[in-house]
Amino acid sequence: MFGIGGKKKDRQLDADLDELARAETLAFGGVGIAGTLLPVTEAYRRVEAALADHPEEVRERIDRVLDEGTPAGKVYAATLLDRLDPAAGRRAWETLREDTAEFGTFTGCVMGRTTLREYATDRHSEA
Repeated sequence: MFGIGGKKKDRQLDADLDELARAETLAFGGVGIAGTLLPVTEAYRRVEAALADHPEEVRERIDRVLDEGTPAGKVYAATLLDRLDPAAGRRAWETLREDTAEFGTFTGCVMGRTTLREYATDRHSEA
């Protein structure tokens, strides 16, 4: 595979995707009273930026997170995939609707738990 901006950027992207793959909590924005970004949220944002700049190079790495990641990691991957390729994103969400694995969520100050099935159905019913 060709690099997307040098070895340092490739290493950062790999580290960010590893962070997503092992994520235990899903948070797309700041959490807590201070609105602090979790490391996984920061990693998601960097991967999202890399995806916009180098979609082909990042796609297979996202597919790996979708296949091998934790439940929260799979949601991050499906969300990214949905932005890159809506048809592939719909297929990913359809697959996740069959999975009952649980993960943590964080929206603002509110922590919760859900399953992949519930998340994919509630938030991506159009998929």
